Amino acid sequence: MTAKFGGSVSTLPGEDAVLAGALLRARSPAEAVAAWFEAHPHWQARGACVLWSTRWPRDIATWPEGVADARILAEANIALAHHRVGGDDVHPRVLHDDGESVVAIVHCPGDDAPHPAVGVRLAELLDRQRMEESVSRLEQAEKLQRSLYAIADMAGSDLDMPDMLRGLHRIVSDLMYAENFYIAMHDRERDTLRFLYFADVVDEELNLTAGMEIPLARIEQGLTWYLTRDKRPLMGVTEELREQVSGPLQIHGADSSDWLGVPMLRDGEVKGVVVVQSYTGERCYTTAEMSLLAFVAEHILTALERKRGRAELEQHVVERTQQLQVANQSLRHEIAERKRSERLQAALYRIAALASLDESSESFYRHVHTIVGELIDAKNFYIALLSEDGATVSFPYAADEHEHDWDARTYSRGLTEHVLATQKPQLITRAAAQAMVDAGEADAFIMGAPTQVWLGAPLLSTEGAIGVVAVQSYEDTNAYTERDAELLTFVSYQIGSSLQRRRAAELLRQANAELEHRVEARTLELREQIAVREQIEAQLQHQVMHDVLTGLPNRIYLRDRIERAVAGLRREGGHGFGLLYIDVDRFKVVNDSLGHSAGDVLLKQVAERLAACVREPDVVARLAGDEFILLLEHVQQPETASKVAQRVLRALQPAVSVAGRELQLSCSIGIAIAMPGRYANADAVLHDADVALYRAKEAGRNRFVLFDDAMHQSAMDVLDLEQALRDALLHDEFEPWFQPIVQLHDEAVVGYEALLRWHHPQRGVLNPGAFLKVAEDSGLIGAIDWRMFRLALESGRLLVDEGRYLTLNVSPRLFQHEDFAGRLLDLVGEIGFPADALRLEVTEGTLLGDPETVVRTLHRLREAGVEAALDDFGTGYSSLGHVHRFPLRMIKIDQSFVAPFAHGTAPRSSALVEAILALGNALGVEIVAEGIESEAQSAVLRSMGCLYGQGYHFARPQPAGHWLGQTNPGS
Repeated sequence: MTAKFGGSVSTLPGEDAVLAGALLRARSPAEAVAAWFEAHPHWQARGACVLWSTRWPRDIATWPEGVADARILAEANIALAHHRVGGDDVHPRVLHDDGESVVAIVHCPGDDAPHPAVGVRLAELLDRQRMEESVSRLEQAEKLQRSLYAIADMAGSDLDMPDMLRGLHRIVSDLMYAENFYIAMHDRERDTLRFLYFADVVDEELNLTAGMEIPLARIEQGLTWYLTRDKRPLMGVTEELREQVSGPLQIHGADSSDWLGVPMLRDGEVKGVVVVQSYTGERCYTTAEMSLLAFVAEHILTALERKRGRAELEQHVVERTQQLQVANQSLRHEIAERKRSERLQAALYRIAALASLDESSESFYRHVHTIVGELIDAKNFYIALLSEDGATVSFPYAADEHEHDWDARTYSRGLTEHVLATQKPQLITRAAAQAMVDAGEADAFIMGAPTQVWLGAPLLSTEGAIGVVAVQSYEDTNAYTERDAELLTFVSYQIGSSLQRRRAAELLRQANAELEHRVEARTLELREQIAVREQIEAQLQHQVMHDVLTGLPNRIYLRDRIERAVAGLRREGGHGFGLLYIDVDRFKVVNDSLGHSAGDVLLKQVAERLAACVREPDVVARLAGDEFILLLEHVQQPETASKVAQRVLRALQPAVSVAGRELQLSCSIGIAIAMPGRYANADAVLHDADVALYRAKEAGRNRFVLFDDAMHQSAMDVLDLEQALRDALLHDEFEPWFQPIVQLHDEAVVGYEALLRWHHPQRGVLNPGAFLKVAEDSGLIGAIDWRMFRLALESGRLLVDEGRYLTLNVSPRLFQHEDFAGRLLDLVGEIGFPADALRLEVTEGTLLGDPETVVRTLHRLREAGVEAALDDFGTGYSSLGHVHRFPLRMIKIDQSFVAPFAHGTAPRSSALVEAILALGNALGVEIVAEGIESEAQSAVLRSMGCLYGQGYHFARPQPAGHWLGQTNPGS
């Protein structure tokens, strides 16, 4: 009901020119009304007064001040309800009413009514006052929004964990009292708490520090213990907290004067807790701050999970790097061994080749000495030969620093003879030689005074040992090793074989060829192993930077490219770049219906088609799930990115064959264009592209949307509305209004439907359509619903006498909670509302979302007396056959089927309505027609046998006070 009167201050009669000037100079409603009373003193003498407000019926101001008692307010409300603009001098008048601002005059003289221009001027002043109040509230909301943005930004930053947690502590301290603040993570398997951050100016009893891990048993039945067990926030003084926890409360550490803690939940499991507390002796925390702290906790948990994932990836990279280092070391060692083996084999080949040369013995021995000298220390070297009769030992070749007498000698018990006798190589130190002399196994002259170590190997033939090759050192006891002995032994074999040159030459050539083949084969094998290891290294690098399923670059690779592009813009300016954020439409349906393997096949084909839409140096990357990114380098105009987006849409149009089905693909695309000076990092570009993608989805999918400043402002508006909803819960701005449900034949009221209204401080009374979607998206709908239930039951107790009932609309997500029925029945019992007078209205989508749970919940409520009603029947996706599964007392026909009856019977609607009426009669449920706005519609429905109806034809929704004492909705 809105009344506005024409006219302006300039239209006042000439004798009121002084009053007109005063009205124009007035800067507030009080000044304007005071000017009128001053010009008409008989008004106050006759008991007149003026009431006004920008948020009627709250914050009502009066002139004269303080005269608005309950009787005068009641008279003003009656006048406002009937919108009186004339009458005798005992009834109030309404000068202005636009749904928000109201000006009313009580007991105004009937023959001296104020000029309409007065009401116009007062309306202007009220609008000005309302705008000033709105600016003040917006400033407060902006401050809070900046703090929330800073929290979210810090949670996604690359700060070290301690720095990030200290930063979060500072930000939380700006929003609430948080001098005493701690964060702890819960280990479910070990049942422990690890304190990531702890700051407390009083509590020293628990002796907690950051990084400490304690068993929960240590603080059993304490407040933090209950946060992990009850999985819900706790707030208040100690006595209030005792009532909130599920068992006895034990205070561990210093007792606080006010305490607030929230659990960090993920998939219903407590991952940790965030707590602030006060020792000041005053109450510090409110419900709004509880919600804010819960928001902070979500971001802390997200940051910790991100840090943990990054740490795991880095650890995996470190482990793989270490494995590669070990493998490389092993490979290098093996290569070194192979090279040494090659050198050894080459030396042996040269020795073997000497045996086939037709040269003198002296030249042969000299070449052998040279070759052996390349392998071991052979400065002191000689070859000894045993005579055919075994009586003497001769020395055909010798090179020695100290010994010069190499004449043949009689076979004796020297070191050379010892090797000939044993036919084995011998490595003998000076001490070992002395031990042989002491044991009587050798003569005293076997090792001259300067010799420190001696190494000899037998020269063998088919007939046994025929000689010895030996080396010795005069300086170092450790000059030779067992490996040198093995080498010298082999050399001795070659020398011995050379004595049978003709017979062994062919054998040596064959052995040499075989040896060469083995060396080449082993070398090839080594090269293949090196190539395989190089391939493994390249594959590991590729796996770190690419998606396993599609082979496209992954998030790590993409972020690096975007950061480099942003840095290039900051450093060089020049051309910008474009980012296309792509989401495959209805991909979840494919996964849910055909399985994840089919979804993987689909994603591979999408990746191939996207890759065909770009060229170097542009990048196609997969972020996660069905989300892809196209990074377009050197984008000068948005039209360039738009053309690529159109190309992508066309590329996905052809059907895809998956799991034996032909699927039609489409996608939604959000585009952000990065120009010099616009973005500081990759996250900002991705965020704007994501916002544009969300808009593309909202617009109907299969399209692209370019990000602009309007989208940024829209996102901010949603955040403002979300915060306003939180404030509305805090300030109790929600109110139930009631619309009657009547019998069609006599319009007698049989019940009321409770409808949600929001008394917005600036916008006045708002219907749910203005805020319900934001409430659902932000998760506030649950808190709003429960507040609405309480208010509706409290206000509606006096409306359900004489057999009437009250219906409440229930959000679908409430049925997802197992304790919904129990909590509702507890509320009904607490308020004292008769359970058999309560009915819950649910939608068809609610019934079919989780049918088993809904049926179980509705049966439990029916056992307690609470019935169920199916709202908006016919608009969902259920069929008439589904309805019999659910315990329903009432079915409400959607107004879309009633609207066609405005001009008489409509055949299609009539058939549907008759089917619903027949269904109701068969199931024994009541049928109520919604949206009846005319007598013609009511008459058609009565003629069809519909007994009950609801709509503006009978009454509009009003607060409970409007209906109390009325006999029918139209009165």
